[in-house]
Amino acid sequence: MLIAFHVTARLMDMTTSATTATGAWVEASDCDLDAFRAQVTRETDPADYPMASDVRQNVPVYSAGAIAQRDRRALQAELIRALADGPGVVAFEGAFDHDVVDAASEALTAIIDAQRAEGSVAGDHFGKAGANDRIWNAAQKLALHAPEVFADYYAADALALVCEAWLGPRYQVTSQVNVVNPGGGAQVPHRDFHLGFVDPDQLSAYPAHVHALSPALTLQGAVAHCDMPLESGPTMLLPHSQRFTAGYVAFYRQEFIDYFADHHVQLPLSKGDAVFFNPALMHGAGANTSTDIRRMANLLQISSPFGRAMEAMDRTAMVRAIYPSLLGMKAAGRSDRDLRNVVNATAEGYAFPTNLDRDQPIGSLAPPSQVDTVLAALADGFTPAALDTALTAHGERRIP
Repeated sequence: MLIAFHVTARLMDMTTSATTATGAWVEASDCDLDAFRAQVTRETDPADYPMASDVRQNVPVYSAGAIAQRDRRALQAELIRALADGPGVVAFEGAFDHDVVDAASEALTAIIDAQRAEGSVAGDHFGKAGANDRIWNAAQKLALHAPEVFADYYAADALALVCEAWLGPRYQVTSQVNVVNPGGGAQVPHRDFHLGFVDPDQLSAYPAHVHALSPALTLQGAVAHCDMPLESGPTMLLPHSQRFTAGYVAFYRQEFIDYFADHHVQLPLSKGDAVFFNPALMHGAGANTSTDIRRMANLLQISSPFGRAMEAMDRTAMVRAIYPSLLGMKAAGRSDRDLRNVVNATAEGYAFPTNLDRDQPIGSLAPPSQVDTVLAALADGFTPAALDTALTAHGERRIP
């Protein structure tokens, strides 16, 4: 009970400190490197994580084989504490059996080969199309391509343990497979979905309590599909950096990028190992400096089932209906703010979920949302017919 109270109190403190210590908004002045340094220059005390088998590079490491012998609730409370108030990242040795990983790797390689044969080259947020091998929506593709392999893979209890700990039951799994070939470059340090994918010029529009709560909506994970020694470029991590509320804005700043370069850690992994981390943890894929390791990882993004509206609405039909009125408002001299208010109340404002094979985030962290499409149409003076064409194309890119 004391553990549960501590974790709950810490999560509440994360939200209240965001609105009282620095104000209701995250300002440029909050991106203080000295304050950031004070948060991250700390050691992870093994005594705080008694169920871990080891602490390496400030990361608690657990044995997946020992899960059945542990008190599940107590172990989950320890994981919550590590992800929220501790280093922000945990690792599980042997999370996935080798034969299960090998079967999944074979199936996923077949999917990559089929993509190549079709001339479909997937790009991502940080790499040019063709630089690495990427499978968007890998969970669905694996389920359809090899359902028995999918079932064996996602039966892994280490995955369920940490997902239930951070998000509760009925969590939703998505995944993207990334194969970084020899010579593949490192990513820039970043935070992840949701606010981690918001453009920096928009971040300040979100109040500080949203910056603090966003990490509680998702959990990030990576499953090693091959041995990953340091030269293969396992994920670069900055333990404890998830505690810095201004981090979504700060990770775009050069001084924070430089600090990350000098102080990050990397945890070598064996095939079947997995790491899970708070999406606010500053991280990035490392450079593959090997000559012969095709570093394959299944990048897991697990979401809370609660992040959605109560009612299902046909927002495309709504946009088509009101667009002539928007053109009339613009012609009458109504302000850009008025027009934007109407569009925000009508169109889908978020780029996700989408079909990332068709709607790839090349050159940005996210493809354009329906709101972006409508605002651009208004700015360019699209006719209703031209907007209809743009909306149809936007919708077709998002079809599963």
